[in-house]
Amino acid sequence: MARAQTGNGKMAEPTTEDLAAQIELLKTDISNLTSTLGEYGKAKADTLADAARGKVDDAAQKGKEHADALKAHADDLQKQTHAFVLNQPTTALGIAAGVGFLLGFMSSRR
Repeated sequence: MARAQTGNGKMAEPTTEDLAAQIELLKTDISNLTSTLGEYGKAKADTLADAARGKVDDAAQKGKEHADALKAHADDLQKQTHAFVLNQPTTALGIAAGVGFLLGFMSSRR
């Protein structure tokens, strides 16, 4: 604890006022520290929230890209199937009948 120095170089005993002043100084320091820690925590939370938002946006963009690719692939398969049916209608009818028979057979065995 700090002690006041007298004019002759000797240390004087602290008074009640000195102690009260030091306690007030400590209170102010603790208040400032608490405020600084709160600001740091808020800044860190904002940084983490921004990073998380960025990751979510990236994931959403990748998901959209994959969905678009799957849609394009499904459209391509639909066009191929349509062309196959137009070029070989008898074969397509036979395949459809076979698939229908197979599904009917499998569903009746349950």
